[in-house]
Amino acid sequence: MKTATFAQNLLSMQTELLHFAYKLTADREEANDLLQETSLKALDNEEKYVAETNFKGWIYTIMRNIFINNYRKTLRDQTYVDNTDNQFFLNLGVDIEDDSMQGAYDLKEMRRIVNALPKEYRVPFAMYVSGFKYREIADKLNLPLGTVKSRIYFTRQRLQEDLKDFR
Repeated sequence: MKTATFAQNLLSMQTELLHFAYKLTADREEANDLLQETSLKALDNEEKYVAETNFKGWIYTIMRNIFINNYRKTLRDQTYVDNTDNQFFLNLGVDIEDDSMQGAYDLKEMRRIVNALPKEYRVPFAMYVSGFKYREIADKLNLPLGTVKSRIYFTRQRLQEDLKDFR
């Protein structure tokens, strides 16, 4: 597609793109920024567009991807990692020993319930709690992925039911 035709097609879609950007962002200023960023990216990547394909779909995909990338970046920027030393016990107003005793009791009760489960439920759940991913558990136990997921789900449901009094 020639540059003039490409630019003309892009200009003719500005109103539609602005409406789509507003649906994504729900903010007029952010929608305008998204439209501008999409137009710039489309112009920069004009040579990647294959003639006689869906131009509108190509532009909408660019806009959606920019929106998703910006959203993910915003989430990453909002994540705060506390790198301070664990000195939060210094100003704790409650008795730590009571809490740790209660926690130890709860943990023993959880272990008792989990150990009472049949082996086909206990083993996948123990592996899951240890940090294995569903796919890894399925591969190690030679089970279908859905079976592993359902067994872990049922074990969690059983734990919640049996431990509802501890909440």
